[in-house]
Amino acid sequence: MWFVRFVTSSIGKKLVMAATGLLLFLFLLTHAAGNATIFMSSAVFQDYADELHSHPLIVLVFSSALLAVLLVHIGVGLYLFYENRAVSNNRYVVSKRVVKNSLASATMPYTGLFVLLFLVIHIFGFTFSPKDVPISSTVRDMLSNFFYALFYITAFIALTFHLSHGLWSMLQTFGVNHPRYELFIARLSLVLPLFFFLIFGGIAFYFMTGLGANY
Repeated sequence: MWFVRFVTSSIGKKLVMAATGLLLFLFLLTHAAGNATIFMSSAVFQDYADELHSHPLIVLVFSSALLAVLLVHIGVGLYLFYENRAVSNNRYVVSKRVVKNSLASATMPYTGLFVLLFLVIHIFGFTFSPKDVPISSTVRDMLSNFFYALFYITAFIALTFHLSHGLWSMLQTFGVNHPRYELFIARLSLVLPLFFFLIFGGIAFYFMTGLGANY
């Protein structure tokens, strides 16, 4: 079947990685927008959360699709990582990039797996939180714990590194690599991950330092 042959080819696997990465990026963008309401007030964030969960079927379908996309992204990513290691006979070959970020590139599987560990712990904490406690209170209680907040911030540092190479690689795969735009793309692949870190890391900092005491 042509589709199977395509997705199992080298370019096919890279396109799968790019497409699933784009979908995860769009989810992260909407999640950041929703979580940013925390800085407004607990009431605003609670209204957002209540509206979101007032459509359980949509949430279930969306969550299931998101899980499938994440699993495909992880599976194909690990496959490509080990495949590249197996065929790499020359460790001194340097890829051309306007703004090099060799650390982010070399640690992609490790930062990705660390973020996965964070997701499991984070989702577990919310899934098994008391049902009679508002989610705004659960967020405050969890992130007021210094060690959990530190773990939260560390996870988003890892995500920042992961995205900085992932966004650049995704755009290259989609063919957005004209020399005229290379510097802009390189800068964008640094600015956007930092934006997410400021939003999510800022939320953890807001609670762990006591700034959100009146939240």
